[in-house]
Amino acid sequence: MTATLDLERVALDAGRELENATPPEILSWAAQTFGDRFCVLSSMADAVVLSLAAEAKPGVDVVFLDTGYHFVETIGTRDAVAASYDVNVISATPAQSVAEQDAKYGTDLFARDPDQCCALRKVAPMNTALANYDAWATGLRRDESPTRADTPVVQWDARRRKVKVNPIARWTQSDVDDYIAAKNILVNPLLDDGYLSIGCWPCTARVEPGADVRSGRWAGRAKTECGIHL
Repeated sequence: MTATLDLERVALDAGRELENATPPEILSWAAQTFGDRFCVLSSMADAVVLSLAAEAKPGVDVVFLDTGYHFVETIGTRDAVAASYDVNVISATPAQSVAEQDAKYGTDLFARDPDQCCALRKVAPMNTALANYDAWATGLRRDESPTRADTPVVQWDARRRKVKVNPIARWTQSDVDDYIAAKNILVNPLLDDGYLSIGCWPCTARVEPGADVRSGRWAGRAKTECGIHL
């Protein structure tokens, strides 16, 4: 395992050196650098990043956070991805079922304290799932929201002491759409129903025309992130 300080240096150097690299080049670097200690985190909104990663590293691990609150379309997309791409889908689940969480914290924690709900059902299982990896890839893009505008293509995840790879950070929505069309990439059917950023069903709404892509997440609240990317 690469020493923590070395990982930080690797991340910072790569963020500068790969800024103008293509997504396949970035993912090839990650696969060559980290091998089996590299994975992809996917929300199953689409299969763009995981399909690119599968080309760089066939059989790559793809971690999906199965919160117990997902739309059935999202679970269906996960299963279709597992059957269609050369990837190893790993569903990471919270320590408690929804019923167990309700019993301990009261029903609908997502409505009363969404930060705690996300911490229990997303952040904690993600941290456990990433324990055996040195680097993880995401589908973050700079054009998604103001809070993501400065996303590096490779960065140091100081909170988890890991390298975070954002291969399509420089892509626009148009780039994503073109790639999906050209490669016939699987997409979550909710995207065609106005859900442009897909999370758990209680906290995800359709996006109004012309609105920020992530405006449908925790609509009416100041909350903009679940905690995974903070």
